[in-house]
Amino acid sequence: MNLGADTTSISDHAGKTIPVDLHCHSTNSDGAFKVKELLDMALKNGGKYLALTDHDTVAGIAEARIYAKEIGLSFIPGVEISVTWNHSLVHIIGLNINDKDQALVNNLQHLQNGRITRGQKIAEKLAKLGIPDALNGAMKYCSDPKALSRTHFLRFLTENGYAKANRAFDKYLAPGKPAYVAHEWASLENAVNWITASGGIAVIAHPCRYKFTRTKLLKLINDFKSYGGVGIEVVSSSHSLDDALHIAQIAKECDLVASIGSDFHNITNNFARANVGVNYPLPPNCTPIYSKLGINI
Repeated sequence: MNLGADTTSISDHAGKTIPVDLHCHSTNSDGAFKVKELLDMALKNGGKYLALTDHDTVAGIAEARIYAKEIGLSFIPGVEISVTWNHSLVHIIGLNINDKDQALVNNLQHLQNGRITRGQKIAEKLAKLGIPDALNGAMKYCSDPKALSRTHFLRFLTENGYAKANRAFDKYLAPGKPAYVAHEWASLENAVNWITASGGIAVIAHPCRYKFTRTKLLKLINDFKSYGGVGIEVVSSSHSLDDALHIAQIAKECDLVASIGSDFHNITNNFARANVGVNYPLPPNCTPIYSKLGINI
């Protein structure tokens, strides 16, 4: 079974949304909006429960926690950790983490330190392809060099006419493409341990985006569970309805709780047409993560 075969978004299948979003990004990583702007958008869209899950950083959580209380959002501190597993990049979300846990903060800092080096290498490859000054171009969209990601290069490439919207990854930045630079991220075991040791819940993010075979995905899940992981993202902006149904069934078979998130980065170049703060409901054949987070739907 090819879990990434259907390229339509789950949002293409109209239905009632629910006010839960357990995966979104601010300018502290590769999102386009500052923390307060992001939370204001979530509230305006009807959101009630929101987790900020920036890549490899907890820098925005303190501000988000205070502001969410001011505007009446139920806030869940989170993070999305970059992981190298079986020669593949996967993302592990931590929900309800302790952002003041020093071991977690220190380990995330180590991951961030490698981002600028990788960015320099990406820019060098783009220069050889006739695209100059890509590093400075990408940094215009990045508030901190330690947060630099391929998404910032995507914005530079699309907004300067080197690639069509949402095509820069496929043309330049994806594995096997001419400007891709491999990087050794956290191990799966370490990422899950950092999350759980801080009191958080570990979740596999957007599993269909990896385009794994069923066998490989089940191997990932088996390793993930052996280290203490308990959840998997079923509803995601990059999942079709069929994807969500497939992952819901796998979650049930593998005894994982089901999570849900927009993976919102920005309005114009989001992975799919998702609004921050709200999502389409989880399929009925899975166990929601809600009770573990104090969410009442």
